[in-house]
Amino acid sequence: MKAASRQVQFDELIHAPIRLRICASLAPLQWAEFAQLRDALEVADSVLSKHLKQLSEAGYVEVERFSKGGRSHVRVALTRNGRKAYIGHVAALRAMTDETT
Repeated sequence: MKAASRQVQFDELIHAPIRLRICASLAPLQWAEFAQLRDALEVADSVLSKHLKQLSEAGYVEVERFSKGGRSHVRVALTRNGRKAYIGHVAALRAMTDETT
């Protein structure tokens, strides 16, 4: 088995539409601020928080709270495991579409 094929794995946690969009948004970035991610996804704070909690509990994202200019902020990043899971999930989706063409 080739190394690339071992990484192909459909991930039901990531597959949920908002979580998939979160991972896709975070993949090219080191960090994203919560507000920027919320606005890009056009979801409510509570919706984003719920999905981030699920991804965080799985070890796929890291959520960091910090203060800047006297205001509290939250930033989010894919973890190494989250990035691997996202890449593997996208590869699995591509493999499925390749099978049907």
